[in-house]
Amino acid sequence: MLNRVILIGRLTRDPELRYTPAGVAVTQFTIAVDRPFTSGQGEREADFIPVVTWRQLAETCANYLRKGRLTAVEGRIQVRNYENNEGKRVYVTEVIADNVRFLESNREGGAAREEGGSSYSGSGGGTSSGGGNSGGGASYGGGGRSNNNSRNDSRDPFQDDGRPIDISEDDLPF
Repeated sequence: MLNRVILIGRLTRDPELRYTPAGVAVTQFTIAVDRPFTSGQGEREADFIPVVTWRQLAETCANYLRKGRLTAVEGRIQVRNYENNEGKRVYVTEVIADNVRFLESNREGGAAREEGGSSYSGSGGGTSSGGGNSGGGASYGGGGRSNNNSRNDSRDPFQDDGRPIDISEDDLPF
């Protein structure tokens, strides 16, 4: 069995950070993912997919993601249901994310560091019996400063802004 999804889209609004009664952080947001075709009238269509993150990943997403930001989400699809106030059964399908990648840097200057190409992911921290949600601590997977014993390279690893890198054939491992 396999339940894995990877999505790239833009946030439709700022993430909402909440805490469970036990003090566990949970963030919800929706991303708009373009469909690969146009409608009969030639218009682009999109799917609006709800995403949920837990624990440290939830706090990181709430701090750094904003409406309109291009984001990659990796996780699993979960379907849950509950009974609403009118006694009707309501089904909710959402992505439980364990890896969120910020695909655009912060051009507005409000955050302390750029998110372009940065990756925050939850480390597989077991399953809670309450909601079946996995996650764990967040780890920063983006570049950063490299230290090769002789000097401290403090230049911005994202300064090239997506331009090609000049690598010779001898540098490739294959």
